Order: sequence, then C-alpha cells, then structure tokens
Amino acid sequence: MSPVPGRPRRIPLRLRRTAVPWERQAPTWRDAKPVLIAEALKRAQSRPSGNWYVIGASRDLPPGRALGATVGSTEVVAWRDGEGKLRTGPGACPHLGAPLRDSPVHCGTLVCHWHGLSLDGGPFAGWEPYPAFDDGVLLWVRLDRMGGEPPSERPYVPVRPRARDAVEAVYRGIGRCEPEDVVANRLDPWHGAWFHPYSFVDLTVTGTPADDPADDDGFTVEVSFKVAGRLVVPVRARFSAPEPRTVVMHIIEGEGAGSVVETHATPLAPDGPGRPRTAVTEALVAASDRRGFAVARAAAPLLRPLMRASAGRLWRDDLAYAERRWELRDSGRFPG
Repeated sequence: MSPVPGRPRRIPLRLRRTAVPWERQAPTWRDAKPVLIAEALKRAQSRPSGNWYVIGASRDLPPGRALGATVGSTEVVAWRDGEGKLRTGPGACPHLGAPLRDSPVHCGTLVCHWHGLSLDGGPFAGWEPYPAFDDGVLLWVRLDRMGGEPPSERPYVPVRPRARDAVEAVYRGIGRCEPEDVVANRLDPWHGAWFHPYSFVDLTVTGTPADDPADDDGFTVEVSFKVAGRLVVPVRARFSAPEPRTVVMHIIEGEGAGSVVETHATPLAPDGPGRPRTAVTEALVAASDRRGFAVARAAAPLLRPLMRASAGRLWRDDLAYAERRWELRDSGRFPG
C-alpha cells in the first residue's frame, strides 16, 4: 500500500496496469463459503446491543424540530431540549394519541399540536421517556422492552476519527428484509467487485475469521476504489460486527486510513402484506493526514450530498441482495 509506513503517497491515485473486463476477473464464489458468512453472522447476533437502535442522523435534528421514527412496532419521537440534549419517548401524545412527530418544539419543549400538552422530556401524564444518546453523527434510542437484553448505559459506538478532523455523511434506505440480512450482506466482502463494478476493482480477501483463531470476527480486504477508467485508489480495509445490527468497515492502510463506514440496521414495522422492513443507516466518516484535507472539510456541505449519492448507489444493489436473501429464507430455499 503506502510506500512509507505511516505516510501517505504524494498522489493517492494509481494507474492500473491492465483493466480486466468484468467477466474475466477471478471468481470469488469458492472463497465466499456460506458457512464462513453464517458463522460471522451468528457471532454478531450473539453480541450484546444494550437495546440501542439508530433512529437517524444528528444533523437531521436541529433545535426546534421534532423527528419521528418507528422501531419495530414502537413509535418514537425525538427532539432537543433547551440545552440541545437529545430527548426521546413514545410517539403518541398521552392525552388522545396525537402523532407527536408533527408537533412543534418551543424553547426545548415539545408541544402537542392537538391540545397543547407540553413535554419537557421528563415523565408526564403516563408518558415515560426513553433513554437517548447522540454520538455526534447518529441518534440512538434505547428500547428495553423491545430489545429484551440487559441494558447498557450507552450504545456500542465504534472508534471514529475526531469530528473536527473528518467529513461525515449519513445515508438512509429501507428494504423489505430483516436486520440479519443487511448484516449478512456486509459480512460478505467477496461480492464487492462483482456486484459493484462501478465502485470497486481488484478485490482480494486477505484474511477471514477462519485464518486466525485469535480473531474470530474480522474480514480483511485489499481493494481499489474506482475513480475513472484505469485510475483507482487502493486501500486495505477490515470489516467487523461490534453488535447484532452493526457492521463497521475500517480503512486500516492506504488513502484515508482511519476512516470508517458504519452500517446500522434498524427493524421497522412490516409492510401491508406483512413482509419485514429494515432501515439501513450508513455513516461515512472520512479522514486523511493530507494537508489538503482541510479543503475537503471546508467543502463538507458540498461533499455530503455526493457521499450520500455514492452510498445510495451501492445500497440500491445491496438492498436487493438483502431482500433476495430474506425471500429465500422465508420460502425455505436459502442455500448453504
């Protein structure tokens, strides 16, 4: 990767010697053993979540606004109090059930738009708040009744670059599947260059949990991000699952080392026909040691829509993968 350990190349772009046609790249199906993916998924599902669920992006909830979310069958409302602290609780007004997501926030108090009942975030008239956490990128709510696990004080947030040194963007999509199907997709790194040839080339999985008994979690990948034509940016990345509904990709070597891509799967209420739905929230937190990265941080408002669009293109395909996996599981035809 980088010719000098700890120092980035002067120019991160590389020119591939030969552009291999899509159909002539090395097949990965022999290495993508279903049992490897299934065992990694099983380990992820066995880890504690503390009953925390992602409900949105921190930037999507400025002071003075309410945000509505549904986790499973639980309706949640979120807002910021007068000090900017995240507050969450049941999404129905305790008086006559008005949707609090549509209610205004005045001076940090949520005021029901049906009859004026005010909530400051504390218990009132049978309305009990939910524990909430804002990690600076994502908003979380703790639902103990739904999660059914021993609760934790805070969610298991992966290590990220410092906010002041990074550019972050959050994408959200919805698929007809369950959270485990989303997690299984991310724990299959072998599909990258085959399924997303517009973004990835020259992908090689260099390490799996089966390769190192001491590391029962990570998949290490060498891959090049496609820029244009034969121009690419090569990196080494590691995929791991710190909790049942989260997969994290850390860039461990190459351009942007230290950057992370977090994928969080939140169950939603089923659709009309009763099929499960899952919200995918992907947080991209990019950092770089390059001096010029300060320009990128200054241009973050312009970069975020581009970052979200890139994630959306990938998830258009990956949600199709996850939905297909659920369909096969539901019909009893799942292979492996």
